[in-house]
Amino acid sequence: MKRPFDTTRFVRRFRKLDFFSPATIPAKTFVSRAPGRIDLMGGIADYSGSLVLQWPIAATTHVAIQLHDSPVIQICSLGPKPKDPSRWFEMTLADFYWNEKPVDYAAARALFHGERHWAAYVAGAFLVLMHERGVRFQQGAKILISSEVPEGKGVSSSAALEVATMTALAAACDLNLTPVEIAFLSQKVENFIAGAPCGVMDQMTAACGEQDRLLALLCQPGELQGAISLPEELAIWGLDSGIRHSVAGTDYALVRTAAFMGLRIIAGVAGTGAHDYLANITPDEFDDRFASHLLQHMSGADFLQRYEGIVDSATSVDPDQTYPVFAATRHPVYENARVREFAETLQNYKGPREGELLGDLMYESHESYSACGLGSSATDELVRLVREAGLERGLYGAKITGGGSGGTVAVLGERSAAETIEAIAKRYAQRSGHQPLIITGSCAGAGQFGVIKIGT
Repeated sequence: MKRPFDTTRFVRRFRKLDFFSPATIPAKTFVSRAPGRIDLMGGIADYSGSLVLQWPIAATTHVAIQLHDSPVIQICSLGPKPKDPSRWFEMTLADFYWNEKPVDYAAARALFHGERHWAAYVAGAFLVLMHERGVRFQQGAKILISSEVPEGKGVSSSAALEVATMTALAAACDLNLTPVEIAFLSQKVENFIAGAPCGVMDQMTAACGEQDRLLALLCQPGELQGAISLPEELAIWGLDSGIRHSVAGTDYALVRTAAFMGLRIIAGVAGTGAHDYLANITPDEFDDRFASHLLQHMSGADFLQRYEGIVDSATSVDPDQTYPVFAATRHPVYENARVREFAETLQNYKGPREGELLGDLMYESHESYSACGLGSSATDELVRLVREAGLERGLYGAKITGGGSGGTVAVLGERSAAETIEAIAKRYAQRSGHQPLIITGSCAGAGQFGVIKIGT
């Protein structure tokens, strides 16, 4: 298979560096690549079992790994341009062991505090493989990273990094892992070592995405439903709001916890176990049977006194916090219904009539994010500009993406509307002072890309 241009450029770049010295370049070096993603529909409903539709973007992260006999993990993350400064991290394998056993995830998180936190997404792959696959590392590694996926924009730069690292490390260790297994292991890196309570849709898209197709994923917990081709006349864009997004932020965790609180309350009302998914409740059933039992807001202390806790492994209820239980619980119920209608409409797309329906569903999703407390004035302004341009200028809909609270807005419209997107970006820049990055294009995930072996 012919190497993509960005991969060829990465390989040429690392051959010129001293990181993999001339004496060691003949040793096997394993190169992988994974893309970021635009969350077209589904977003935060992933941890509640919703169907989600994810678009792998053209921007990718490359990782090269070379094992060596020294028990040291050395990580170098290159800047996007040759003269940009690199980030450097080093640790010994012994840091991951206590009394000859792998340290627990909580202890590992403490190793990556402050300015070292970025390295958790990379080095964490070693500890996850120790715990989840019983790997005992006898060798250290040199790891070189180059990423074009913008950070803090809500397009899953962390998942691209985790998946590319896990893919290359598994190949270097001769582990036969499927792309789906890679995705779930990468999610554990983010949840338990980096400390961000994300669902699995980001990692699944980075690992299993297909170029120019929407990944349909039922997050129960991660069942691939195939891929949906985008009609040739349609296009997807991402518009960066300039407000940094992080799933480790308080708002995202607050809403996620509130949703699991709602799940526990509903389980008590229904008289069933608490391990089902909110997305399996229909909107009518929610309104008729459960809505009246949910408070708009509930303190953590009151909830814990009545229900003891939640079943989420990535978050916990803080007794001193107040949670938006009703909105956070309602969102995934209605979002799953919206995503299913969106997918069916897209597969039966014939023209602007269906496009308008798709847009309406996106706008509803955006408003539901805001009801949960995950909106932002910047993303609202971008959505308003898209809505103002509307059908007359070839744009159908827009919504905030991923974990919300800033980040990127996804836009769906006719492919011919590229100039309209540029005009919206210009108007937004004039009003906000921030020139938004326009995210376009698509590429395949790490599973289809595979691993390139360099050396003997």
